[in-house]
Amino acid sequence: MKKFMNSAGTLAQDCLEGFVAAHGDIVLFGEGKKHVRRRVLTPGKVAIISGGGAGHEPMHTGFVGHGMLDAACTGHVFTSPTPGQILAAIHETDGGAGALLIVKNYDGDVMNFEMAAEMAMAGGAHRIETVIVNDDIAIERSVRGTGRRGVAGTLVVEKIAGAAAQAGANLRELKELGDAVVAATRTMGVALKGTTVPQTTRETFVLGPDEMEVGVGIHGEPGRSREQMTDASAVVELICRRILEDFGSRGEQSILLFVNGLGGTPLSELYLVFGLARSFFEGQGVTIVRSLVGTYVTSLDMAGISITVTILDDRLSGLWDAPVLTASLRW
Repeated sequence: MKKFMNSAGTLAQDCLEGFVAAHGDIVLFGEGKKHVRRRVLTPGKVAIISGGGAGHEPMHTGFVGHGMLDAACTGHVFTSPTPGQILAAIHETDGGAGALLIVKNYDGDVMNFEMAAEMAMAGGAHRIETVIVNDDIAIERSVRGTGRRGVAGTLVVEKIAGAAAQAGANLRELKELGDAVVAATRTMGVALKGTTVPQTTRETFVLGPDEMEVGVGIHGEPGRSREQMTDASAVVELICRRILEDFGSRGEQSILLFVNGLGGTPLSELYLVFGLARSFFEGQGVTIVRSLVGTYVTSLDMAGISITVTILDDRLSGLWDAPVLTASLRW
């Protein structure tokens, strides 16, 4: 394994130090460097807070700023932030309107954010609501277990909820909005190479020269199936068809189409995938009204892509279009 790092144990904090130094006009460290928050907070606005393990950059710290997150908490690589980190972010960013926590559906994240919320609400100190993102259709729906993982669709929830908060929506409205965006969002990923985790120096899974892993997670997890490598058109159709099937309806829909790189995929290939996905959906009577292409929600150096679809109405489209100024997303 070759990586630009001093040690596996300091990688996450070293990354954060450089990130804050590079984007000091937008963000700063919270007290004790437990989280990254907006440099300028908006008085009277509901705070939007998210976070997770390092290794997914630019999510979540890259989305801290005007029109999106107020704070992001980062744990060690693929490790949830602690309740103490999350609580500190709530204390610093909640000016009285409450805080919305946007949490990916992984056991550690859900448990630690839940603990922080309980501590924050003790004695009526803060009002907290939580949105659990579970957009990954590679995991079957089940009444048992954790359920579907939160993956690249988390960005969509953070952007739309962040825009609504910036426009003055209250905490109850933001909770309902966030849950609605989750319900309207589906994601699925495929990888050509596993993730090399710094602590272990090994890939999380190893593929043969003619294999691909379908349905991967963002912590280097293997997928739901290992299949024969084929051309890009067939790979994209496989993912897009499963997304459509999971929605359960092929009616005329307007969607956001988001093609995301998992860390080790060239931008040229991401645009190729977007073009193929667009053609597929249009052939199914679906209209792409908004698009996003790039490397935003990663699994360290995994060579792979994910495709996210969010069904939009006029309100959601307007919130997606609202101005945003963060290190990694801005218009």
